[in-house]
Amino acid sequence: MHMPLEDTLGLNLLAANHHQAEHNREHFDAWQVLCLNVMSSPGAGKTSLLEQTLTALSADLAMAVLEGDMTTQLDADRLEAVGVPVVPITTGRACHLDASMVSGGLKMLQQRLDPASLDLLWVENVGNLVCPAEFEVGEHLKVALLSVTEGDDKPLKYPVMFREADCVLITKTDLLPYLPVDIARIEAHIRQVNPHCTVLRVSATSGEGLAAWHSWIRQQVSSQLVSLRNPHGHNVVPQLVNA
Repeated sequence: MHMPLEDTLGLNLLAANHHQAEHNREHFDAWQVLCLNVMSSPGAGKTSLLEQTLTALSADLAMAVLEGDMTTQLDADRLEAVGVPVVPITTGRACHLDASMVSGGLKMLQQRLDPASLDLLWVENVGNLVCPAEFEVGEHLKVALLSVTEGDDKPLKYPVMFREADCVLITKTDLLPYLPVDIARIEAHIRQVNPHCTVLRVSATSGEGLAAWHSWIRQQVSSQLVSLRNPHGHNVVPQLVNA
């Protein structure tokens, strides 16, 4: 029995993306920089949270952002205003960033700084609860956001996103008094799909949970540095190419 052509093309596309993602990861590892892939639906608060997070952590961590959006650089401009290097990646009609796009973003980033000088590289993905979860970009960890305004059923309706996440942030908790939403039910549905991820309640407006979120980030950066430290005192950085 032959596999349908569209299925074959889909598998080939994912395999090629996986190959490029592994190549990207080699660079992150050689540079000893942690890469976080931040994903959510549109309007869940990725950029607002990043504005707060970059401001709070910039004194302690050297960071940069690859900012994915379909048609504008509005979010990239907002984050650049914080004072952190930002490379916009405009995807056109594509509803996600893929590993090749991120590789291109890294080349542009290298024109501005030495990536080995970074502690943390953020990838803010295109707003979508489906496609970004399917296409790895070489990241070490995935962070998914779910706002309380989206209701409690999204982890069950879009399980791949939440199953793949290492950390899930329930955002906009300052709005809970005005919504018929049970946050404990949201958490239960996340745990049903992914019992092992870290789940945090946060609000970029009120500041709730941001200290715990920042602590989680620092722990991941520290763990990454320990795991990648070369006992011989140097790493060999491969040539950055689209594989």
